[in-house]
Amino acid sequence: MSTKAVEQGSKADTLKMLVALLLIVAGSIAFYKYSDYSLLLRVLALLSVVGVAVFVVLQTNKGRLAWAFVAGARTEVRKVIWPTRAETMQTTLMVVIMVILVGILLWIMDSFLLWAVKLLTGQGD
Repeated sequence: MSTKAVEQGSKADTLKMLVALLLIVAGSIAFYKYSDYSLLLRVLALLSVVGVAVFVVLQTNKGRLAWAFVAGARTEVRKVIWPTRAETMQTTLMVVIMVILVGILLWIMDSFLLWAVKLLTGQGD
């Protein structure tokens, strides 16, 4: 009996997703079809249709799982300890210095290898 409930829930979820998709498609078509109306009104209408479509999607199992994921992500972002301005500046300065040093090191190695290849091939001085 539980498999029947899952199948019915799955069919209902699929139908809800299809309704949401059709709402968005219809809203997009209407946005361009009624181009003689004010852009502000068309954007507000399209946002309203998208809001209704999101509400329909949130009634599905996948929609609830997605909302739970977003809520969990927001909770985790709040737990992050962001660096201070001084820490950010120091880290940025260290990265810039390291990039310059590695660039100089690679330039020196490239110059040496170019000299060695020219010497070995008889093109050097």
